[in-house]
This record gives sequence, C-alpha cells and structure tokens, in this order.
Amino acid sequence: MNEDKFYYIDTSALLPYYREESMSQQVQDLLISLRPPVLISDLTKVEFSSAVARWERTKEINEAQANLVQVTFIKDISSGLFVSRQIMPTHFSQAEKWLSSRQTALRTLDSLHIACSLGYNAKLVTCDAIMHRAAEILGIENIFLKL
Repeated sequence: MNEDKFYYIDTSALLPYYREESMSQQVQDLLISLRPPVLISDLTKVEFSSAVARWERTKEINEAQANLVQVTFIKDISSGLFVSRQIMPTHFSQAEKWLSSRQTALRTLDSLHIACSLGYNAKLVTCDAIMHRAAEILGIENIFLKL
C-alpha cells in the first residue's frame, strides 16, 4: 500500500495500536500494510504520554501496564517503525491560517497534526471524524479509519 508515500499517523489512530479498542484491528492491519517509517510528531508523543497517564489515573490500566505501553512506544520509535519529526514554525502558521479561516470545526491540536502532515508531505491517518472532515475540506489527503 505504501507506494513510496509517507504517512503521518495522528494520536487518535496511534493509541488503538497499543491498547485493545474497537479500532485496534483496523489500525494494526493498516500499519502492517505500510512500509516503515510512519511519521509522527513531537505533538504525537506528548498526546500519547497524556493519554497513557489518563488511562492510569482513571484506572483503565494499572501502573505496570502504563509503563509497558510507554516503553513499547519508545521501542517502536527506536526501531524505526515510527519516525518522530519536529513541529516547525511553518506548521504553526499553517494551523493558525486554517483556524482563522473558520471553514471547519478544527480544534487547535488537530490543526497542528494536519499542518504537520501537509508539511511532511505525508498522507494523514486518523480515527477522528472531525479531523477527517476538516482535512477533506482543506484538501489534505487522508485515510479515515472508522468502524
């Protein structure tokens, strides 16, 4: 499926890879079909850590499970499955431009994910319906994983 195209996976599509959720099989199947590396950003890593901390706080997982998820994610980055890219000033400018246009229901951090995808010349992969609709309106190539 890769066809020498880069893919940028946002946090909504990344999390089901590390914890059993309704979208887990679809995410796993897609990641298997893509040749590494799949791109993520510094924002993805921050949101990932926040989600794992929330899961532990809300007792969805225990501390040992949280540690395992976090370590596995770090290993996947180290192995090259995911490549983390920096968020650049141009990404912030693009996100602000889109938000200021008021054409979509785009949220702040989602606008940054889409801007990163565009800036990295990568197809966006998301499980977030609002982000998908906004990307479509903005003309950003994306894969929407849904049930």
